[in-house]
Amino acid sequence: MSLDVQGLADEIIRRAHGRARFLVGIAGPPGGGKSTLADALSERLKQAGEAPAVLPMDGFHLDNRLLIERGLLPRKGAPDTFDVRGLRDILQAVRAGGEVLVPVFDRDRELAICAARCIAPDDRIILVEGNYVLLDREPWRPIASLFDLTVMVAPPQDELERRLIARWVHYGLSQDEIHAKVHGNDLPNGQLVLSASHPADITLNFG
Repeated sequence: MSLDVQGLADEIIRRAHGRARFLVGIAGPPGGGKSTLADALSERLKQAGEAPAVLPMDGFHLDNRLLIERGLLPRKGAPDTFDVRGLRDILQAVRAGGEVLVPVFDRDRELAICAARCIAPDDRIILVEGNYVLLDREPWRPIASLFDLTVMVAPPQDELERRLIARWVHYGLSQDEIHAKVHGNDLPNGQLVLSASHPADITLNFG
């Protein structure tokens, strides 16, 4: 199934009818537009009278100090640079209902801030966005089963590369640093997401 943003919002509302809490997993490669989609969906759902909340996977980045100790800092953003167990535990708590405090990633400072966002008891539709939330590899594999609806955001390769380059230009990296980030880490991670994720219920090809 392929829909636009409004069609996806309508589908979420239809499927969430009568549910106390409904979790949507939004996966896709780095720079694919997951955050933009989640924010746009949240606004559409609010306009429809729903109570949505956005939960980004980026809040579960391992700290740089730990990545340095493990020799993984150049691969920050790869599947093994996240607290997967922490993400799973938080998602299980969110499914159970009530207030849940979740971490948020500060990209300007390159660190995760604990308990920086609140999933309130009245938040009914939770939009969980992140590269690997549907990844069909351990230890990520069980996470996909926690969602009531799954979405894959899959823009064309050339558009994805353009967005990634623009992202790192924005953060002031040199051309050599940008090339290393995009071709040595971001694009390989994106290819993994697109080739090794559980099939999504809905695919959006934003070009």
